[in-house]
Amino acid sequence: MAAAERGAARPTGDNRTSRRRRRRREHCLRTSGLAPQALPGQSTRARAHVGPRLRGESPSVGMGEFKVHRVRFFNYIPSGIRCVAYNNQSNRLAVSRTDGTVEIYNLSANYFQEKVGCEDGSVKLFQITPDKIQFERNFDRQKSRILSLCWHPSGTHVAAGSIDYISVFDVKSGSAVHKMLVDRQYMGVSKRKCIIWGVAFLSDGTVISVDSAGKVQFWDSATGTLVKNHLIANADVQSIAVSDQEDSFVVGTAEGTVFHFQLVSVTSNSSEKQWVRTKPFQHHTHDVRAVAHSPTALISGGTDTHLVIRPLMEKVEVKNYDAALRKITFPHRRLISCSKKRQLLLFQFTHHLELWRLGSTVATGKNGDTLPLSRNADHLLHLKTKGPENIICSCISPCGSWIAYSTTSRFFLYRLNYEHDNISLQRVSKMPAFLRSALQILFSEDSTKLFVASNQGSLHVIRLLEGSFKHLHTFQPQSGTVESMCLLAVSPDGNWLASSGTSAGVHVYNIKHLKLHCTVPSYNFPVTALAIAPNTNNLVIAHSDQQVFEYSIPDKQYTEWSRTIQKQGFHYLWLQRDTPITHISFHPKRPMHILLHDAYMFCIIDKSLPLPNDKTLLYNPLPPTKESDVIRRRTAHAFKISKIYKPLLFMDLLDERTLVAVERPLDDIIAQLPPPIKKKKFGT
Repeated sequence: MAAAERGAARPTGDNRTSRRRRRRREHCLRTSGLAPQALPGQSTRARAHVGPRLRGESPSVGMGEFKVHRVRFFNYIPSGIRCVAYNNQSNRLAVSRTDGTVEIYNLSANYFQEKVGCEDGSVKLFQITPDKIQFERNFDRQKSRILSLCWHPSGTHVAAGSIDYISVFDVKSGSAVHKMLVDRQYMGVSKRKCIIWGVAFLSDGTVISVDSAGKVQFWDSATGTLVKNHLIANADVQSIAVSDQEDSFVVGTAEGTVFHFQLVSVTSNSSEKQWVRTKPFQHHTHDVRAVAHSPTALISGGTDTHLVIRPLMEKVEVKNYDAALRKITFPHRRLISCSKKRQLLLFQFTHHLELWRLGSTVATGKNGDTLPLSRNADHLLHLKTKGPENIICSCISPCGSWIAYSTTSRFFLYRLNYEHDNISLQRVSKMPAFLRSALQILFSEDSTKLFVASNQGSLHVIRLLEGSFKHLHTFQPQSGTVESMCLLAVSPDGNWLASSGTSAGVHVYNIKHLKLHCTVPSYNFPVTALAIAPNTNNLVIAHSDQQVFEYSIPDKQYTEWSRTIQKQGFHYLWLQRDTPITHISFHPKRPMHILLHDAYMFCIIDKSLPLPNDKTLLYNPLPPTKESDVIRRRTAHAFKISKIYKPLLFMDLLDERTLVAVERPLDDIIAQLPPPIKKKKFGT
C-alpha cells in the first residue's frame, strides 16, 4: 500500500485489522443472468451479510452467464444532516451536512439532487448584490452564543435564540428591543441551562421557540411575554420550520420524532384559532437536527444521515406516486470509478481517496455458487487531501495509470507506476490556472485524454503524456447559459463527448475536430446518467422522472427504439421508482443490451425483445425454467431486473463475463453511528 500527500500515513495496527476484515467482504458469485423477483406482497429484501454468504439467483432467458464480484469494503458513511432550508419560489431544498457539503434538491424533478453562523455572540448583517456579499453591520453583542436566527416576514426584526433567552433585534438600529428569558425547568427539575435550538418569527409578531428542555413555546414579541407552552419530549427539541401560510409548523426532537402542529378553529363556528399538536412521526433513529416545510410535505434530517420527505396527504391533490414517503440516504452521483484493465476500484471519501485491487478466483461452479478467492482484494493506496476542503469529484483512468481529483479550489493529477506488488505515485505539477476546480472528470477509453468540466461552465480537453500533459482545447459555455456541466460521457472510440448540466440540456462535441456537433432536444427533467454505446455511437440518457432516451449522435435524432418506447410508455412500476439511475453501460458483445442501475436495482434492457405493458409483471417476467426455451422466449420482455444487490452504489462490466457490484448495507452504516437516545418503554 502506498501513501501520498502530506499527512497521509500508512495504516496503523487498527487500520490493518480493518483491512483484513474488509478483505473478507468481497466474494465471487457465479450467476446466470438476472433472477425473477418476488411477486407482489412477497419480500425481496436481502439480508446484510457479514461474511461471504450469498443467496443464489435463478437463471433467466437470453442473459448469458456472469461472474460477479460482490464488494462490500467501501466504508462510506454519509455525513449527518445539520440544517435544511426550503425555497417555495424555485421548489428547491438546500441541505447542509456535518462535513460542510451543501446539496440542492429539485423537488419538482422527482426530488433529484442537482448539485452536492457566528460563535462570538453576535449577529452580523450582510448585503447581497449580484457582484458580491458585503458586510453591513453587527447587531448588539450578546453575552452568550447565538444558536438560532429567524427573520420577521417584513424584514424589520430578527429573533435570535441563545442560552437561557431569546432576543428580538430591530434591523434598522441593530439594537435588541426585547430579551425573553426561558424557563429552565425540565420535567419538574431545574436544569443548569436551557439552549434555544430554533426560533420562528410569524407575521403577527409571534415567536415560536424550541429548546433543550423539550418545550415548544409561543412568545409575544411586542411585549416580550410567554403566551403558551407545550412540553412535547423527554429530550431536546432541536429544529423548527413553518409553512408559508403560517397555518402549520413542524419540529424535530433528539429522540428521532417529528411533531406536526396545526392552527385550527377552537370550535366549528368560531373564528378563534389555536395551535394544536396533531401528528407525531417516527422515521428517524437519531436526533432530528433539521426540518423544512413545503406546501405538500414535511422534510426532516439529522444524525442518522437520512433525508425524509413525508407528504401531507390532505395537501396532495392526486393520491399517486407523489404521496409516497421518501427516504434519501445516498448521493445521486457516483463516488466510485473503475479501471477495468487492472481491475481496480477508486473510492471517493470527503477528504481522501482509496484505491483497491479486486480479488480473483480460478474456481468454477454452477449458478448461484460462491466461489473462493485465490487472491484477496488488496488496499493499494490511501491518498489524502491537503487542507480542509472537500473532494468534489475524482476518477481513475481505464488503464489504471492516472488518478485525477478536484477540491473546491484545487485540481490534482497523478501518474501511477506498478512494479510487481509495489505501486509508486508521481504528482503532475504546475497545473494551469484554468484547472483550479472541477465538477466532473473523465478519462477517454484509451486513457490518452482527460476531460475536465469546470465550475465556470467550460469544458477542457487535455492530452496525457508520460508524466505530463498538453492542453488541447476548451469548449466554452453555450450562448445564454452559465450552467456548469455535471455529467460527462465519452464514446469508446474517443470521437464524441457528451456533457449535461442540471437544466441546459445535453451537448455533444466532436473531439476529432474540436467543435460542437449537436444539442439533444431539451427535456423538462434533469439528466441523472448518460453513456455512449460502442459501434453505434448511440447516446443513452436517463432523466430524474425515470424516462430513458436513446439518441443517435451520427444521425442527430432519436433512434427508432427510443421513439417506440416513448410512444408505448414505460411500465408504471418502472416510473414509480424513487431513486434515480446513476450509471449506464453496455455489453461489448451484445449491442442490443443496455445495462443500468439505481441504488436498489440492476437492470439489463434487451432492445430485441418486446416492451412490457402495464398488465405485464415487470419484476417476474419469466415462467418456471423447466419450460421450453420457445415458451420462455415468447413470454419474455425487454426488462430484466435484479434487486439482489442493494444498496447499490456502483455496478459495471469488467469484461463480457464479469460484473462488479459495490454495495453499502444500511446496517453497516447504522452500526458506526453514535448510539441513539434510549426511550423508556411502558412497564420498564
